[in-house]
Amino acid sequence: MDKSWMHSDRRSKAYEFGVEAFLNFAVENLLTTTHIRCPCVKCVNLKLFGVGIIRDDLYFNGIDQSYKNWTFHGEPWEATTNASRNVEEDDGHSRYSFVSEEIDMDDNDFGDFGSDPYEFANVIGDGDQPVYPGCRKYTKLSALVKLYNLKAKHGMSDVCFTELLILQGDLLPEGNTIPTSMYEAKKTLCALGLSYEKMHACPNDCILYRKEYEDSTNCPTCGISRWKQGKDSILKEGVPAKVVWYFPPIPRFKRMFQSHETAKSLTWHAARKSIEGQMSHPADSPSWKLLDDKWPEFGNEPRNLRLALSSDGFNPHSSLSSRYSCWPVILVTYNLPPWLCMKRKFMMLTLLISGPKQPGNDIDVYLEPLIDDLKSLWVGIRGVYDAHNGEYFTLRAALMWTINDFPAYGNLSGCVAKGYKACPICGDDTPSHRLKNGHKICYIGHRKWLPINHPYRRQRAAFNGKPEYGIPPEPLTGEEVLHMVENGDRVCWKKKSIFFDLEYWKYLPVRHALDVMHIEKNVCDSIIGTLLEIPGKNKDGIAARLDLLNMGVKTDLQPEYGERRTRLPPGPWNLSRAEKREVCNSFYGMKVPEGYSSNIKNLVSLQDS
Repeated sequence: MDKSWMHSDRRSKAYEFGVEAFLNFAVENLLTTTHIRCPCVKCVNLKLFGVGIIRDDLYFNGIDQSYKNWTFHGEPWEATTNASRNVEEDDGHSRYSFVSEEIDMDDNDFGDFGSDPYEFANVIGDGDQPVYPGCRKYTKLSALVKLYNLKAKHGMSDVCFTELLILQGDLLPEGNTIPTSMYEAKKTLCALGLSYEKMHACPNDCILYRKEYEDSTNCPTCGISRWKQGKDSILKEGVPAKVVWYFPPIPRFKRMFQSHETAKSLTWHAARKSIEGQMSHPADSPSWKLLDDKWPEFGNEPRNLRLALSSDGFNPHSSLSSRYSCWPVILVTYNLPPWLCMKRKFMMLTLLISGPKQPGNDIDVYLEPLIDDLKSLWVGIRGVYDAHNGEYFTLRAALMWTINDFPAYGNLSGCVAKGYKACPICGDDTPSHRLKNGHKICYIGHRKWLPINHPYRRQRAAFNGKPEYGIPPEPLTGEEVLHMVENGDRVCWKKKSIFFDLEYWKYLPVRHALDVMHIEKNVCDSIIGTLLEIPGKNKDGIAARLDLLNMGVKTDLQPEYGERRTRLPPGPWNLSRAEKREVCNSFYGMKVPEGYSSNIKNLVSLQDS
């Protein structure tokens, strides 16, 4: 059948006749007009529509020109021997793209298959094999991926999934290729998995059992055994007391460049037009420009990667265990355009630090393998294949900064994150004040960052009873921080961060950044808890009023002591019962776009306001 119309102008008669011929071909072979896969460039045969919608999509979006063999619309299947050649011809949209869409992964998630850019297609040759003879809708691989996705989505056990596979095999015609057990399914899907290294660690976070400690059975620092201790206090030799999973990023960076479309997107930043005075992408930041200026051989290659690192603790057991803390370490690639770089499939898990306790300041021990790979990436990885340009090149990468909440900020940077000197910018000059009744330290010197003529600087009663005439301090450079740490300054710095092992780290103007989401959430919780006087979240109380009295601020709000109870005079932030009910009704009836937030209605109690 003539398919030259696929490359014609969409306004031409040839394209119009081609679309009608294609739709007639699909209807005749599939014997349906309502459930046909749409081959436009947006749907790429992943969605089922009627003939009318598909016709509109083909005119508005255009047909996927890499769809040369109409296998989803009744054309006979190609032989699997052509799989490796198709990768080159498909221009980034191979028939295996359903795998990425179904389990939300990109080509970089498929592991390292050596320097041959076509080897991946040979590994998943099952993508050409129908799930049963005569089936045109699913292949063995696509059916298995969809079933496995259901297993993960609904928390199916391995036993349940095995029984489902057996039932599925019985329901399908004879000669079907559905595996009969979870074990066989894993063997088929292993090609799509991530290669990882399982490392043993000291339970006290002293060392990783690697390099010179690989064969040790006891920690050289604390002397504790490498092996897990059972309930009967007997060591279980061969069972590690603590495990860290490391997912090497270099093979996945190679995999990213072996995808035509991803390789093209990784140089998007070089072709974009920046607007003077505006920061619309990290490429406009001083850190990016410093790397370009100080190391021009690095900056002149747009394929060199700029990375960010983020880490935080979470409880994988939900409410079943309140003390367990597991720490993932994730890399983000800033070379990608803004609409891709923060997508989940481009967030690269590199480390998974098991609990039960958080690593704290000893997180540097677990970052050692990642830092080793970042050093190698800075020197350069030779023989990386670029599918977009069809050539091999030397890949380099630089870590620009970390993104964390404030406690993790202190763990990664080595600065003190609590106490009288908790501000990493002010250091020794942190304007801290201990509240006598609240037994907490507060920081009330934030007005110095306002413009010099700002009216808030002259206000007294609304703040701490004093005007503010100070100027903001200059942040310490990386070289100054390194000098202070190496010379034993332990007032504001707890340790020398492992990131200083990277050659370029001390020169970066911004090395650690705060995650705004955490700050906004905590501030929002405090404001709503105070306005609605939620027990346990209300920041207004007798201790707070007495501290205001000690500071000479809002003295008219001091507690009034009676014979039976103590009364707090209403402040300007206190709401009446009707006002609280109005606020709660507003939240109760709030409607937001899908995926914007959880269902706020379920969090509101109108009875208790």
